[in-house]
Amino acid sequence: MSASHRFAFSRNGRFDPFAAPRRPRHRILRVVLGLAGVGLLLALLFVSVFVGIAMLAAGMLWRLWARRGRPLARTTGATRANSIDGDFRVVGKAQLPMAR
Repeated sequence: MSASHRFAFSRNGRFDPFAAPRRPRHRILRVVLGLAGVGLLLALLFVSVFVGIAMLAAGMLWRLWARRGRPLARTTGATRANSIDGDFRVVGKAQLPMAR
């Protein structure tokens, strides 16, 4: 299969500019388009960071709103209804007999 038959859509030449985009030859236009691309990337980064921060803040506010009126759980003395109370002891590491 030769290269001319590989892409059938480029035979008539209508889609050639889309298949191989070229940089403009004019220096000022090249700089302007480069700066526009960098500006677009910075704008998208700026928007995405603030959307992420807004989503985190909304999630924290949602949790605070859902928990309002309930007392905070205390770690000393308070037990929850779904917890199991028990006594524990620490077991030492098993000692193997000396090898002969």
